[in-house]
Amino acid sequence: MVRKIKGRGPAPVHLWDPPFCGDMDMVIARDGTWIHEGKPIRRTALVELFASLLKIAEDGDFYLVTPVEKVRIKVEDCPFVALDMDVEGEGSRQNLTFTTNIGEKVAAGEEHLLTIQVDPDSGEPHPSINVRNGLDALINRAVFYRLVDLAVRMETESGQPVMGIWSGGQFFALDE
Repeated sequence: MVRKIKGRGPAPVHLWDPPFCGDMDMVIARDGTWIHEGKPIRRTALVELFASLLKIAEDGDFYLVTPVEKVRIKVEDCPFVALDMDVEGEGSRQNLTFTTNIGEKVAAGEEHLLTIQVDPDSGEPHPSINVRNGLDALINRAVFYRLVDLAVRMETESGQPVMGIWSGGQFFALDE
C-alpha cells in the first residue's frame, strides 16, 4: 500500500519508455534534499512533482520520465527518506507504516520490503523500505532506532536465533 497524503501520487512511469534526452544537473542528496544546478529546491510541490516522475532503470540509473522524454539525474543513496513510522498492533499482527520526505505513506509487508544492509566500509546499518517500482526510502536514524526497539527474537528453520520485526504478516530480519 502506497498512499499519497495530498495530490495525485506518482505517474505511471513504469509504463513509459521514451527516448533518452540527456543528463540533467539534478541530484537527490543522501538526506533527501533535491538539488538543481547546485541549489536546493525549496518548493515542496515541485519536489513532489519531480518525485512522481522518478524511475530507476535496470542499469541502476535514475531518470525523470514523461511520456515523451527522459533525463538522467544523480541519486547519492536512496531517492527518498523515511522520516516517521506509525505502529499498529503487536507481534506477528503488527503493521508498520512509514512516511517519506515527500509525504507518501508505505506499509511494510510483502509488497514493500524492509531491508537492512551493512555498509562494508563503516559497518553501519543501511535500513531501507521499497516505496514503489524499485525506488527505496532510506530509513532515518531516529526511525531505525524505533524499529530496533520493536525487534523480537525468532528461530530460523535451522534453529538459529535471529532478531527482527513483524509487519504486514512478514518477518524482517534485522541482523542479516
